[in-house]
Amino acid sequence: MENEIDNERDIKVLLVDDHEMVRIGLAAVLGTEDGIEVVGEASSGEEGIRLAQEYKPDVVLMDLVMEGMDGIEATRQLLKLYPDCKVIVLTSYLDDEKMYPVIEAGAFSYLLKTSRASEIAEAIRAAARGQSVLESQVASKMMNRLRQPKAETPAHEDLTDREMDVLRLLAQGKSNQEIADDLIIGVKTVKFHVTNILAKLGVDDRTQAAIYAYKNGLAE
Repeated sequence: MENEIDNERDIKVLLVDDHEMVRIGLAAVLGTEDGIEVVGEASSGEEGIRLAQEYKPDVVLMDLVMEGMDGIEATRQLLKLYPDCKVIVLTSYLDDEKMYPVIEAGAFSYLLKTSRASEIAEAIRAAARGQSVLESQVASKMMNRLRQPKAETPAHEDLTDREMDVLRLLAQGKSNQEIADDLIIGVKTVKFHVTNILAKLGVDDRTQAAIYAYKNGLAE
């Protein structure tokens, strides 16, 4: 059973989002909610982990796509340090490439930024009670995925075409910048693809991903 937060004190919340206006808006709204205290604001995944070490939040509202460390990796690292912390994803994205990896990384709840302020506040309170909240569309996607028959297929078959392109270049020893230049995409996008590739292949780093690619004939 998930650990519940002491209801005798305010729920400490940390905001992690690279858009200042989003953080300002959330802090203002949540500041009016009884029993909720915003203890800090971070503009990146790296800063979020640093502030989590400083403030020991009960709940973290985590954006997904940020410069530098994205929300998936930040969630993974934060929960290694503080497994009792509840990470609530608050994002504009609903695609599988972002949703499943962050849930697998340990995200407790998943909300869209179109959610009402009252829904976000209630999700925070629910997390404090040990109850997850999933956007209805997210719940439907997960149920559909669970209903699909499981087959023993190679892990790389879950990669998208773009992720396969990134994996092949990664296996050639190319840096994120070189991969971005070859594929004519942003470095931020490359980092996001690499994170997804590692999660889908079940490996810990780029070297292991490259070894996987060569072993399975995905790279020359």
